[in-house]
Amino acid sequence: MKKRSVVIVAGGKGLRVGGELPKQFLPIGGKPMLMRTIEAFHDFDKEMKIVVVLPESFRQLWSELLQEYNFIVAHTVVNGGETRFHSVRNGLQLIEDFETVGIHDAARPFVSAEVIERCYRESEDFGCGIIPVVEEVNSIRVLTGYESKPFDRSRIRIVQTPQVFPASLLKNAYNAPYQDSFTDDASVAESEGIQVKLTTGNEMNIKVTSSFDLMLADFIYDRINTL
Repeated sequence: MKKRSVVIVAGGKGLRVGGELPKQFLPIGGKPMLMRTIEAFHDFDKEMKIVVVLPESFRQLWSELLQEYNFIVAHTVVNGGETRFHSVRNGLQLIEDFETVGIHDAARPFVSAEVIERCYRESEDFGCGIIPVVEEVNSIRVLTGYESKPFDRSRIRIVQTPQVFPASLLKNAYNAPYQDSFTDDASVAESEGIQVKLTTGNEMNIKVTSSFDLMLADFIYDRINTL
């Protein structure tokens, strides 16, 4: 089995969540969200290399939280960049070309072991990028000027993370100049001609970006731990 690694991007300031703490440090089940996310990958593979990308201004706070919660899961912290693209590029500098690397949002603490395993295994089997997705369940309308028209939701997939690639391919893609059209790692990879395949994600793998999401995250945590 190839060496596996993950770059967890925790560069956001969490303005949509509110409060004084950045969203990645807000507690879920009594522990900062970022710690829950790190644990998800460590619990899946104790040998996995974990790189956390944080704004430099948050590193002191993170160090204090590590001591406060006696958090001992091994990981390496690197400074974030101007955009998510630049933050991922910084994190990839610690990844070797021969590894299989996943890029994951710190604000997705409920990714399942099954999804992690499937993403890494399929990337290794197919030698390309793998991204987890779920179906859109809401009705969709497309704006057409001042009007709108319905869109077939069966053609829509909601993208999640981790987005997993052979490290050599993704590192090469991130050597390209930044473009405003980059929305995630798959879009960066595809701009350099790298094939990206879809795989099944999990509905509980939500991204916590609002106060409502945070309430939902607490509910999911309680639900998972009472099953």
